[in-house]
Amino acid sequence: MENILEIRNLKKSFGSHGVLRDISFTVKAGDVISIIGASGSGKSTMLRCINQLEDATSGQILYHGEDITAPKVDVPAYRKKVGMVFQNFNLFENMNVLENCMVGQRKVARKSKEEAEQKALFYLEKVGMAPYIKAKPRQLSGGQKQRVAIARALAMEPEILLFDEPTSALDPQMVGEVLQVMEKLAQEGLTMLIVTHEMAFAREVSKRVIFMADGVIEEEGTPEEVFGSPRSEKTREFLSRFRKC
Repeated sequence: MENILEIRNLKKSFGSHGVLRDISFTVKAGDVISIIGASGSGKSTMLRCINQLEDATSGQILYHGEDITAPKVDVPAYRKKVGMVFQNFNLFENMNVLENCMVGQRKVARKSKEEAEQKALFYLEKVGMAPYIKAKPRQLSGGQKQRVAIARALAMEPEILLFDEPTSALDPQMVGEVLQVMEKLAQEGLTMLIVTHEMAFAREVSKRVIFMADGVIEEEGTPEEVFGSPRSEKTREFLSRFRKC
């Protein structure tokens, strides 16, 4: 099966501080890959590089074989296919739920108002937010905002969806409703890269797990391998700290 994404020797530095040091892995259709690790290990920076929100210092990010770090790449067109859901929702406060899910389709994908509205309603229904189409973000809970953000990303019909700690800004009682939506998407075959601290979710839903430490991929494998019998001492130490929390 062809690689959708291939990350080759990716490095990112901020000044003299190396945040990512030689990251390489591949993503195939239908992969659900959870990326775990301590804060500061480079997980979110890696996602931001993949989505071209940060420029890599060196290395390649290949999307169907095309290096999207090369000059003159159409980044907005690429982001339509490799979407992103942020931890802080990034909804437009002056727009209602339906308008938030239409604006990207209209401005980036150049869809008609009718088609954009139809797709927005379809995906809002999918995440359980159709009853709230007229609500403004300030009227929603954190979990509801994140479900709207997921619907907005899905409405662009991406080939891959990147999730950057999608539950970290939520109250504990709201985490489950977002994870339930993501689990359903995984079951439907959506290709996803998920930076998460939800270990039980990562173990249950992922096809592969990447453990990052100090800007490198310390360990990669199936959930059974990484959680059940980790090879790396750093992985074992990280997971043991989580179990004590």
